[in-house]
Formats: sequence, C-alpha cells, structure tokens
Amino acid sequence: MHQLTKNIGNSHSEANLNSGVKPEIKRVLISRPNHRLGNQLLLTPLVQEVIETFPSCKIDLFVKGGVAHVVFENYENVDRIIQLPKKPFSELFKYIKCWFKLKEHDYDLVINGDKDSSSGRLSTQLTKAKFKVFGEANESIQQKFDDYEHISKYPIYNLRDYLNKIGYPENNKPIPTLNIKLSKAEIEKGKTILKDIVKNENPTICIYTNATGDKIYDEDWWAILYERLKSEFPKHNVIELLPIENISKINFKAPTLYSKDVREMCALLANTSIFIAPDNGVMHLASAAQIPVVGFFKVTKLEKYRPYGNGSLAFNTNETNINDWLKGITDILS
Repeated sequence: MHQLTKNIGNSHSEANLNSGVKPEIKRVLISRPNHRLGNQLLLTPLVQEVIETFPSCKIDLFVKGGVAHVVFENYENVDRIIQLPKKPFSELFKYIKCWFKLKEHDYDLVINGDKDSSSGRLSTQLTKAKFKVFGEANESIQQKFDDYEHISKYPIYNLRDYLNKIGYPENNKPIPTLNIKLSKAEIEKGKTILKDIVKNENPTICIYTNATGDKIYDEDWWAILYERLKSEFPKHNVIELLPIENISKINFKAPTLYSKDVREMCALLANTSIFIAPDNGVMHLASAAQIPVVGFFKVTKLEKYRPYGNGSLAFNTNETNINDWLKGITDILS
C-alpha cells in the first residue's frame, strides 16, 4: 500500500488562491484510519484547530474501529464519523461501503491526519474537495518549529501553512493539547470514584504499569519506582489504573481502578495530580484529561509521541535514571 500511494497528493502540495478572496470553509473531512485509542486521542488537537479556525463548520471523520465515537462524543462540530471496520477482510461489504460514503458530500477542505498512512492519502485523493492537505513532510516548516516531528503537531503546522497560502492570516497561536472534552458531570463522577478508592482528601499520583511489546518495563523496574514514589511523596496517594487484561506489574500493591469505560477512566484521571506511564494509549488518555503526564520511552520515538501541555514531561529511560524522573515529578507536584 505504501508503494501504491507514496506519490499520491504531491501535485496538491502547493496551494494557490486564484480568486483573491479568502475561501469559505463550511464542511471538512479529516482522515485518520487507525483503530488505536492513542491515535484517535492524538487527533483531537487537529480537530480543535479546525473548529477554532472555522467555528461554524461541520466535520466528518474517516477513522477505523469504534473508539472515535467515545473520544469525540462532546465535539459538537463533529457531524459524522465514518468508521472502517477493524478487520476489513471479515467485514468486506461494510469496508467497501465506508469508502463509498466519502463520495456522499462535496467538501471544502480535506485533511490527511497522518502522512505515513496509505489509507489516509488514498481517502484524501478520492474525496471531492476544493482544497486538500495531504500532509507530506515540509522541510521549510520543519526548520521553523523544533516540535514539528510530533504526530499531533505537524498536521496543524502543515494546515496553517496551507491556509496561509490560500488567503488566511498567519496563525502563531499555541498548538492545542489533547482533549476528550469531559463534561462537568463526568468530572464529578470521576471525583466520587477516586474518593471511594483512596478514602481521603490527599492529592493522588496515578501510575499505569502496562504497555505493548518492547515498550513494557518489567516487575523489578516498577517495584523500585513504586517504592520510591511512596517514600518521596508521603502526603500523596499512589494508585494504579489497571489495563483491560487486569494485570499489575507491582502485584496489586497499590489501590486500583479497573474499568472498561474510556470516559470514566479519563474522568478519574482528571481528578489526580499526575499520571505516570510508559508510552501507550492510556498515557495519551491522561493527556486528554488535561493533567500533567510523565511518559517513559525506550523504543518508540519520544519526539513523535511525547505527552505535551499541562506541564507534562517525557523521559528516554535509556539516557536518564530514576533520580531524573523523581526530580521531574517533584517539579510538577510542587
């Protein structure tokens, strides 16, 4: 697929304003066909950027799997979510039908949310639209921003550059952070759940010890960190958010929360002081709860996936040690 689609969209990389009038953008399609929770959460800054730029626009999302409905539940501008099935060959008719849905509207603007996605580039090419942002890497923009490599940020930098070329003013505002847009009721419910777990009013540190593949840290690693957290921050609760597999790298020594409800988990995290985890989707969920996050990286690219905003920090654990991490955590909590 990469070989078939690698050159798609290059002819659209340069936008030109022919009429001399800033075009009106009313309907937007954002393409990000990936089923993972983290990748849908990492799309929220781009959706926020589009809404802030075009407040009255309607947005369609072209995604994969069912989690997008949960992530964008409170985004009023999101009009339609086209969901490719997670396993296309077992649901081939549904898969093909989703692609045809791209033809149901003429869009003013289509944005490919991931330059490395073959399906994203192909869907952007097939859609009827006045303007298309394919999102290929732009060296001139990259030289201006040292955070251009981040997967949430470069689509926004590319979009801003493209819009500037078609008549919109230059936009130098801070890049939006991940945000699942919890309601007040959800946050209050999360506060109640957290209080039932800790049984006190002390601030809470939440850890998440699971990950996938080589991103996992072993039990000894987590045991040392957990004990240091307890000794360094005696006035804080330390709790563990459990993964869907209901496993713990600290052998369930801390009070725990187990839930399959993504928004419920996020609401609880919104009431904690800090979230500590390896690189994974739940780390991005904590960022979307608008709290400080400390992310640990050892195999994935920190520059591409690091948590940002709200005082968050990221550490390459191949180059740093536990004292560096605890200093960063202390700085956040103080």
